[in-house]
Amino acid sequence: MIKIAINGYNGKMGQVVAEIVATTFSDRASVAYGIDIAEDTTGEIPVYAGVNNIPDALKADVIIDFSNPAALPSLLKYAVEKKIAIVVATTGLSKEDERLMQEASKKIPLFWSANMSLGVCLLKELAKKAAAFLGETYDIEIVEKHHNRKLDAPSGTALAIADAINKSEGDKFCYEYDRHSKRAKRKPTEIGISSVRGGNIVGDHEVIFAGQNEVIEITHKAMSRSLFADGAVKAAFYLKDKPAGFYDMDSLLAE
Repeated sequence: MIKIAINGYNGKMGQVVAEIVATTFSDRASVAYGIDIAEDTTGEIPVYAGVNNIPDALKADVIIDFSNPAALPSLLKYAVEKKIAIVVATTGLSKEDERLMQEASKKIPLFWSANMSLGVCLLKELAKKAAAFLGETYDIEIVEKHHNRKLDAPSGTALAIADAINKSEGDKFCYEYDRHSKRAKRKPTEIGISSVRGGNIVGDHEVIFAGQNEVIEITHKAMSRSLFADGAVKAAFYLKDKPAGFYDMDSLLAE
C-alpha cells in the first residue's frame, strides 16, 4: 500500500486521480493529502494551500503533480527535503523547469512525461520509424487539439512527438508554429506544429507524413481524462522503490 499526495487536488485532473485511486487502485494505494490553492482541511482528504502548510505528521510515498508550472519549483524543493518521489504530469513547463527537475532527480526518484498515455508513447515510436523509413521526401506536420481551457500551446505532447522525431533524425528539423506571418515556401527540414482549442476535447494528436502521391497519418485520440490519471498512478507505483533518478514512459515500458 502506498500513500499518494496530489498537487492540484481540486482541479479536474486532481479529482480524476483521487477517484482512480479510491476505486481502481484502492487495494494498493490511498490519498494521504492534497495540495491546492483552495485549502480545505475539514474533509476526509485534507487539502493544504501550500507545501509549507502540510503537517510533518502527514507522510506520503509519492506526489502526483497535475497543477500549474508556477507551483513546480516549491514542490520540487519540498519533495527533495522530505525525500518523496514525484510524478510530474503538469504541462507547459519551461527549460528552467526541466533543469530543476534534472537537479531534483539527483536526490529523489522523479518521473516526468508530457503525456501519461501508453498510446502516445507508442505513437512517438511509430512516428520515429515512419520518419526514418520515408526519408526527406515526405513533409511532416503535427496537429494537436485540446479543450478551450488549456493554457499552453502547442501541447507538451506535440512538442515531445516532434522532439522524438527530430532526435532520431539527428536534430535536422526546425519547428514552424505559425505560417500566416510570413510568405515563404515550406522547407523540407521543417516540422509544422498546429494547435486547435475548442469545446471539451480531451486531447487529440495527429502526425502527418505528406508525400507527392500519398499521405500517411498516425493518430491518437484520448477519450477520457481517466487515461492520464491511470498512467500517473501506475507511474507512482513504478517509482515507489526506485533509487534517485530521472524516469519517463520509456523507463516504465522497459520493465
